[in-house]
Amino acid sequence: MVVAAVGLWVLGGILNWLADHFWAVPSALAVLVAGGVLWQRHRIRLNRQRRTRESALRYPLARLDQLHHRDFEYAIRDLMIRDGCEDAVQVGGAGDNGADVKATDPYGRRWVIQCKHRRDGLAGAAVGTPDLQVLNGTGRPVHKGDVIVLVTNGRFSAPAVEFAKTQRLHLVDRRTLGAWAGGSRPLWELLGVVPPPRRPSSLS
Repeated sequence: MVVAAVGLWVLGGILNWLADHFWAVPSALAVLVAGGVLWQRHRIRLNRQRRTRESALRYPLARLDQLHHRDFEYAIRDLMIRDGCEDAVQVGGAGDNGADVKATDPYGRRWVIQCKHRRDGLAGAAVGTPDLQVLNGTGRPVHKGDVIVLVTNGRFSAPAVEFAKTQRLHLVDRRTLGAWAGGSRPLWELLGVVPPPRRPSSLS
């Protein structure tokens, strides 16, 4: 009862103060509305700046060659984000089941990407069928991917290229990577043959 009495006393004091200062309520509301508008404008400006930075992202092949293999995975993730895959994430590491980057493109297609970095570029060892077999075994059944891709800054062996064709796997070699990372076209345009969109979008 004491607490209730104190509460009523405080409430009465507030009501009396508002009665004497009736202008305070609309003034406070105006301040809150103005603050909300300014905050929203600030968020819009920051998002616009972020999108501008992302759209301007370019990676020369020489820079990609110098990266640690984990940083190479993050670079591929950032390129997917640049292309409009807002949920792109780097997942490579222990227990990754053959996936290093996952993303959903603006068409609703799920991308599963494995990255094979070669510090020596074309002079490094060619990516062979064993790596593709791992990706092929997990890309669709485990990761539920629509587009299964292996990206390297090096090259693929001839058997790997043939295996990829028979299993609907997409290969991004050094030449394609250079066009993608150094240009502005999204990867699906460079690959050409990819599954149809899962859902309609403004890009469809």
